[in-house]
Amino acid sequence: MRPVFSPSDFVQIKGRGTRKHNFTQEMFDPKQKALLGDVSKDSFKLFDFFANCEYFEEKFDYDQELSLPTIGAMPLLGGSEGGEATSAVAGGGGPYEHFDPDDVVSQVETQIGAQGMRIDRELFGRFEDTVRADMKLGELVAVQNWEAATRHVIEEIFNKPNEFYTLEKLRSAAGVDRRITVRELIEKAFGFIPEFKSKAELIEDEFQKFLADQKPEEADRVREMRYFFEAYIRDAHVRAKIDAGHFADLNVNPTFTTRDLKEVPASWRKRIPEYIKDYVSLNPFL
Repeated sequence: MRPVFSPSDFVQIKGRGTRKHNFTQEMFDPKQKALLGDVSKDSFKLFDFFANCEYFEEKFDYDQELSLPTIGAMPLLGGSEGGEATSAVAGGGGPYEHFDPDDVVSQVETQIGAQGMRIDRELFGRFEDTVRADMKLGELVAVQNWEAATRHVIEEIFNKPNEFYTLEKLRSAAGVDRRITVRELIEKAFGFIPEFKSKAELIEDEFQKFLADQKPEEADRVREMRYFFEAYIRDAHVRAKIDAGHFADLNVNPTFTTRDLKEVPASWRKRIPEYIKDYVSLNPFL
């Protein structure tokens, strides 16, 4: 409930809302928790009493450093002509009391589209300009030394004054439904990839690699195998039950059930999890 003039402050403030959360964590009944599975937060409301969203979306000049107004003294309180006056300045003096009506004059609700807020897009654009201007990083990218390039970004570009880039802020700015790696950020900035793939697109890529590598003969069950492949990657509860051999517990799982597992050819019920453990990195999907 205050005006915000710093883009970094604003990103951090609204970042509290973008944190992921599973609401069933607050439930005490284990049966109800198992029945509901994950109930993840997929949206949040930002109550903006000072038009901060409008300011950073439409009016703020991202190319010009903003000069903040100086803080002056508050009006004299309790003084009279010829008498002793006391003053209250910011950070000191007595309390400030306001007795006038404080009604909300108008209310507008705006839905943020899939493209996200401009402030996030600007942050990502400035990050790409920063990494492309780094000569040492450019040399590492030229020889595709991704391990050294990733280390350079973490040590020399992240968590520095002014912009204060962090992996979490850049992930949020990218607006993708999964975890993006530092290497992907570098590849995108230097044009090795045109965009970040979504979680569904990555899973489809991995499944096509699986088909090409394993060449399953059960062509009529590819759809069922695909569903199992995706559920094992996406759902930690499914993954835990499969790994522990607690197949009956899938009966109360809302996304992938025992019936779905039985539709998968018997030999692939074990081979698919083994393949994923050996060849698929689950980090982007966590």
